[in-house]
Amino acid sequence: MSDTRFDLRSAQRAADRDEVALWVGELLASPGSDNEILAAALALKKHWWIGPVEIPLEDLVRLAGPEDDALVPIDDDVWEDDISTMEESVEEGWEPPPLLAEHQDGRLLLQDGNHRYEALSRGGAPSAWVLIYFDDETSYHEYRTAHH
Repeated sequence: MSDTRFDLRSAQRAADRDEVALWVGELLASPGSDNEILAAALALKKHWWIGPVEIPLEDLVRLAGPEDDALVPIDDDVWEDDISTMEESVEEGWEPPPLLAEHQDGRLLLQDGNHRYEALSRGGAPSAWVLIYFDDETSYHEYRTAHH
């Protein structure tokens, strides 16, 4: 779990070059993320990006997990195995890539990084680094105005 191409520093460098969308597409297509469907959906139309920014975990909405009402259900055993592997990696110094959240109706929905979120949460982290995307420019500007 140590692909340094997708750590916080590389995300910040991509943001500095205005290449967050490209960085995210590469992350989502990489082994471990395997989220090509989201990568394709994001590539279909323009999005506006903020980040990476540090966001309190309580402000993020996890969409995947073992819960019965999870939007993306994951088998409990698979979920727990993945989380425990990530927790061990974090303890060994692995810096997880920023989470990916969609701003929708005033909420930050975790579209990628649900496992990382849970590992950070269980490890007692108060916040996580997040890349936030917006489907429309108005929401983007409203969020920036309210949070900067």
